[in-house]
Amino acid sequence: MRRITAIKAAPSRRTVLALGTGAALATVVPPALAKTHTATPGGTLARQLRALEEEYAARLGVFARHAGTGATVTHRADERFAICSVFKGLAAAAVLRDVDRHGEFLSRRIRYSAEYVEAAGYIPITGKPENIANGLTGAELCAATVSQSDNGAGNLLLKELGGPTAITRFCRSLGDHVTRLDRWEPDLNSSEPWRVEDTTSPRAIGTTYGQLLLSRALSPCDRKRLNGWLVANTTNTERFRAGLPQDWVLADKTGGGSRYGVANDVGVVRPPEGAPIVLSILSTKYDPQGPTDNALVARAAALVAAALT
Repeated sequence: MRRITAIKAAPSRRTVLALGTGAALATVVPPALAKTHTATPGGTLARQLRALEEEYAARLGVFARHAGTGATVTHRADERFAICSVFKGLAAAAVLRDVDRHGEFLSRRIRYSAEYVEAAGYIPITGKPENIANGLTGAELCAATVSQSDNGAGNLLLKELGGPTAITRFCRSLGDHVTRLDRWEPDLNSSEPWRVEDTTSPRAIGTTYGQLLLSRALSPCDRKRLNGWLVANTTNTERFRAGLPQDWVLADKTGGGSRYGVANDVGVVRPPEGAPIVLSILSTKYDPQGPTDNALVARAAALVAAALT
């Protein structure tokens, strides 16, 4: 196993000020230090992550925690990034916890109009003529939302929950005081870097996904359902799937915007041996025209995985 050297002293105030507000913070913090020491710049991993930002002209946020050792990687972990479709895993979880009762919602057929889903943009499942004609069950809507990232299905789940701000309330109930959703698809993807609405941070969203998949935030049955939808994700092939070993099991949700080159991937990844790893990688560009670089997320995931395993 490759030895990882952690910085044992918290940075001085002078050092932090010298780095400036745009400085990247990255380290691997062993569990014995994680509660008492601040992540500090320095080391090979920090340099590699900063190099990726320079290469792709991007801002990169990383949070990862090894569930077995407690070792943590952070890089801009508390900065805000556009959440985009990463909200969809939260929407399905909120439906399971707060809407479904003994499978009633999951088995109920939800009907909708073509106009309603077409306004959402990306609709690979809800836009099919047979589904517009017959509707979809709650379970099928959840699967389409999470596994296929169908915007129309996502909006239908938000409608059942009472609107986008229901996601904010759901996160607050889990102790996440950062993640928020304010708009519907597709408007939530505008991704302006100065916007607070429809944003999260790598630490906040990673911790929340970790709670949903690894703790008692959901019942065992609902946790299994959510995990299954995330494992069936079809949109991660050029992100986590491209950067992590092929024998790792991924339960993740991607997100991306039409502007500012947003490329996100968040979830729990499981090596064939050892404990799972909570992994959250969010990225954005300074140019409103992008482009989106999936390879940035894949390469960052590979670096973090190597550091933690």
